[in-house]
Amino acid sequence: MIPARYAASRFPGKLMQELAGKTVIRSTYENTLATGLFDAVWVVTDSEEIRNEIETNGGKVMMSRKTHESGSDRIAEAVEDMEVDIILNVQGDTPLVNSESLARLLKVFDDPEVKVASLMQKFENPEDALNPNNVKVVVDQNYNSLFFSRSPIPFLRDQKMSFTRYEHKGVYAFRKETLLQFSKWPITPLEEAEKIECLRYLEHGIPLKMVLTEKMGVEIDTPEDLERARKLIT
Repeated sequence: MIPARYAASRFPGKLMQELAGKTVIRSTYENTLATGLFDAVWVVTDSEEIRNEIETNGGKVMMSRKTHESGSDRIAEAVEDMEVDIILNVQGDTPLVNSESLARLLKVFDDPEVKVASLMQKFENPEDALNPNNVKVVVDQNYNSLFFSRSPIPFLRDQKMSFTRYEHKGVYAFRKETLLQFSKWPITPLEEAEKIECLRYLEHGIPLKMVLTEKMGVEIDTPEDLERARKLIT
C-alpha cells in the first residue's frame, strides 16, 4: 500500500514532480510492483490528480474517504475490509525502493511476536544527522526501536566518542490487527511534538523491529532531496 497525499506541508505537489522521465509517485508505484514480492500493490490517495496519474499508467488506486493525519491511518481505512495478514507501507515519496530491502523487512514476520517493523540505514554523512528533515532512530541490542526523533540522538556528552547514528526510512510493515489498532488510537503527545507517526506505537508499548538496509536511497521531503534523487539515478 502506497499512501499518497498531494498537499505535503514541506513540499506541496512533490509526488507529481518529474524524476527520470516519470513522476515521483509513478516511480514509487512501479518500483514497488517490480519487486514481485506482493499479491497486490495499491496507491491510496485523496487526490484526483494522483489517481489519474496512476490509473492512466495501468496502476491500481483506492480513494480514501477521510482526511488522515498519517499514511498509516490512510492505509488502515483502505485495508479494513480486506482479507490480508501482512501489509507493507511504502511512502509515496520513496521512489528508490528495492526488492532486497523489502524482502528483508517482510522476513522478520516469521517471528509471530513481531507486530510492526521498519527500515533504517546508517548516516554516511554526519551533517545529515543534524538535519531535522531526516528522522533518527535508536535501537536496543535486538534491533527493537527505543526512540525516534528529528534531533540527532543520542546526545554525545563526550564529543570525542564515535557513535553510529541511524536514519529511519519511511517504509513500514505491520500485521493487519496492529495497524487497525493504531488507527483507533488518538495522536499521542510525542507523535504530535515530533510529527513522527511511529511514536504512537512506542507510546502504547509496541516497539518496531528495525531492519538495517543500505540501499533505500532518498526520500523526497524537499526540493533538495529531489535533486539528490535525480543525481543518484543519473
